[in-house]
Amino acid sequence: MTENIIEIKRKVKRELDNDRYQHTLGVAYTASCLAMRYGADMDDAFTAGLLHDCAKCIPTPEKLKLCEKYGIALTDTEINNPALIHAKLGAFLAEHKYGITDKDIINAIRTHTTGEPAMSLLQKIIFTADYIEPRRDHARNLPEIRQLAFTDIDGAVRQILHDTLNYLNTKTAAVDPHTSQTYEYYLKITDSK
Repeated sequence: MTENIIEIKRKVKRELDNDRYQHTLGVAYTASCLAMRYGADMDDAFTAGLLHDCAKCIPTPEKLKLCEKYGIALTDTEINNPALIHAKLGAFLAEHKYGITDKDIINAIRTHTTGEPAMSLLQKIIFTADYIEPRRDHARNLPEIRQLAFTDIDGAVRQILHDTLNYLNTKTAAVDPHTSQTYEYYLKITDSK
């Protein structure tokens, strides 16, 4: 582990509650394993995993103020479902507070909740690692998705999006259009395989 990653780990631990920090470590280590499997940079995957929820424990009113202060545009869906805001704010903080300059890491943090069509390998890794890390235990099809993640990352992304959309459709919260668009994209590319 590089000195930079050790320092980021120390800083993130101070910002998160214990449960969120343990989840964060789970995502970082899972992302590293997926990176090893698919030939991606393990340090980048670990770093993105460490920082993916760096804004999660900031209270919602403060998240909204920070987004306004830093000119982070929020959609109506994000404003109405503030749990989504931490991804965009986290990407901003990764760059401006934690000194991350790699755009792929920043994009992986930004898209880890909703995804986006044509994600990079690192984006798919962080999106998937967030869903399958060892402390997660309530999602539908989790054992199958965990196995799929190490054999077909696009198939895993598709299944995560499918299950997420099915779950969100049972709730009253609006579904972020990015999630639906991402699912349609991965449905097409995995059907063509």
